[in-house]
Amino acid sequence: MKKEQIKVFLSPEATAKSFGDHLMTKLDEAESDYHCSLSGGSTPKLLFNYLADHYKEHPKWPFMHFYWGDERCVPPEHADSNFKMTNDLLLTKVAIPRENIHRIKGEEDPDGEAVRYGKEILRNVPKTSEIPVFDMIILGMGDDGHTASIFPHQMELLTEDRLCAVAEHPTSGQQRVTLTGKVLNAAREVVFLVTGAAKKERIAEIYEKQLGWEQFPAAYIDPLNGQLFWFVDDAAVSKLSL
Repeated sequence: MKKEQIKVFLSPEATAKSFGDHLMTKLDEAESDYHCSLSGGSTPKLLFNYLADHYKEHPKWPFMHFYWGDERCVPPEHADSNFKMTNDLLLTKVAIPRENIHRIKGEEDPDGEAVRYGKEILRNVPKTSEIPVFDMIILGMGDDGHTASIFPHQMELLTEDRLCAVAEHPTSGQQRVTLTGKVLNAAREVVFLVTGAAKKERIAEIYEKQLGWEQFPAAYIDPLNGQLFWFVDDAAVSKLSL
């Protein structure tokens, strides 16, 4: 992680606002459809609220296509659904066409849905050598260093040949459908959106390559032909000397 890749803000709210402005600037600059993969978590909640409040009437929403980096295997109306959170806070409040919303169907058989979602991505997202190239992939990072739903006990998903795979939460055993490292590292731009002091240990270990950094999936996300940014708040990087 290069120093210029880290953008630090005073609070989670300020982080979400700055990233929201960044995302919409990218949409403005796009000459055609813009394909963006979303994340779940608390900071994206702030992001979605900000976009709904400040960009509700933005004229280019019809060009935005939303996907998800991972989804819990629950119905779309379930409280744990990443889609439900996004739909409640953002999708129902802006003029994005329903056909531009490409959700992972968490209510379906996980293995079958991983295959189906991979095919849907290939049909819609521009590709190079049969690998989809998203304009932007937004990622979070867990306290254990996982990202999307690639957990430390399933590092093989970083090099999986498939576009989507079924992951399992290490403690609850809950199944999830996730994009694999192959897709994450093919994007034009990957942005980690991370806030809070609970993440400071992991970020320091990854940034400074401290002992044991290799066990964290987030450390392996660095798009081959794209850009990587971390939008973080002060608390998340309080162990770094920036």
